Amino acid sequence: MNSITEQRSASTITTEQGGPEDRWIGLASRVLAGHRLTRDEGLTILRAGDDQLLDLLTAAYRVRYRHFGNRVHLNLLINAKSGHCGEDCGYCSQSRVSTADVPKYDLVSAEEILAGARLAVERRARTYCTVISGRSPSERDLKTIEEVVPKIKATCRINVCVSPGLLTGEQAERLKACGVDRVNHNLNTSRRFYPRICTTHSYEDRLATLQAVRRAGMEICCGGIVGMGEEDADVVDLARQLGELAVEAVPVNFLQPIAGTPLEGVRRLNPRYCLKVLALFRLANPKCELRIAAGREMHLGPLQPLGLFPANSIFVGDYLTTKGQSPEEDYRMIEALGFEAVVEG
Repeated sequence: MNSITEQRSASTITTEQGGPEDRWIGLASRVLAGHRLTRDEGLTILRAGDDQLLDLLTAAYRVRYRHFGNRVHLNLLINAKSGHCGEDCGYCSQSRVSTADVPKYDLVSAEEILAGARLAVERRARTYCTVISGRSPSERDLKTIEEVVPKIKATCRINVCVSPGLLTGEQAERLKACGVDRVNHNLNTSRRFYPRICTTHSYEDRLATLQAVRRAGMEICCGGIVGMGEEDADVVDLARQLGELAVEAVPVNFLQPIAGTPLEGVRRLNPRYCLKVLALFRLANPKCELRIAAGREMHLGPLQPLGLFPANSIFVGDYLTTKGQSPEEDYRMIEALGFEAVVEG
């Protein structure tokens, strides 16, 4: 992802200002005191030499520990409506430009969504997310959500998140009224790079949805995808934009290049860079629930446990159209770190 020259340059800058450990811990201390990460600081994080990685993770962990201790929040999602999407997002296996072999079906029944919530509780998840493929929810989609969310709330002790696509203010109000706690709607990348991955809606359209969610009084879950061909500056700009929005949850996805999508041949990530990305998002969003989302198994591999030093949340189970590792492996990883999966707080 980064050239050797860039890494050496960042390493030199860091060493000249007091040594890597002191610099990163100092940055963490300033963030904890209210400092907003600058663009230059973000770029320095991503371009730090690999010899600084453990010091950087230590600094990110200091911020994580202040707000979350050693607690890990588990999340489970259901792909409640799959395929048939008219948008042209280049990373997505469910888009109109994808030829990927994925299931295609309309919104599942309220009973199936409720069963997913019960499974989430069984797997010790704190949040259950219902994902609906498409540009925006249909009236039928909204009515099903309005029917099932009160049932989930009455029978399951779990937070409810919905990922419905673009929303109007009225639609957001309806979700709030039926008991939805949080809406997921990712910006995915920077404003500059966004037209490279989607042309059927804009970055501003996504921002408008986030504003509607906030006005309705719900929490915002908003993150992005790293590894789509963007530059370091795009990753930093996204992380800082989420900080400006003060979103409650930030899922960081690492691109899984799925056969049949326009980005199937894009392979630019290594596990050390992914860890630097997680440290960046933590330092730019110190109080957020930072989630390692899709691609963690593929791109972090044996370094997955290190990701939980900056991040405090993961999905337990599968993703939308790709498989995750087993819940048992996640539980063992959390236990081995001396961390604790929590369902409240």
